Amino acid sequence: MALSPRFALNSFAVLAGGFLAVSAMAFTAPVAGWLGFGVSTAVTVAGVAGLLLARRTSARAGHGVLAAVGLWSLIASLVFSGTTLTWLVFAAGAAFVAAALGDLTAHELGTERVVHALEVRPAESAARSTQLTHDTAA
Repeated sequence: MALSPRFALNSFAVLAGGFLAVSAMAFTAPVAGWLGFGVSTAVTVAGVAGLLLARRTSARAGHGVLAAVGLWSLIASLVFSGTTLTWLVFAAGAAFVAAALGDLTAHELGTERVVHALEVRPAESAARSTQLTHDTAA
């Protein structure tokens, strides 16, 4: 079983968003701003790569939203300062988490997912098919 690139990108965005949200409140505004710039750059690049490589429209939409949020956060981390920057970095982290979880949810709810169902048969039918299998093998 292979790991889906869409799942990997969204998991990365969730972790990056969580890191940004915590670091915005733990560090001073200039440090949080540079962390916001670096993480937003990474999420933007990953989102654009996912956007270019995705085949499904729903995946492209999800990666596009991530890239757009990352690009806004990247610019905001260079333009603003002080407490505004702290809260914008925190909001960027929350937005990364929300966009990634939204894309993961859309992927799971989509029609492209295969639903596996267990077929339950009565005991008589199962015994009969087992006997037929043994009779044919002999």
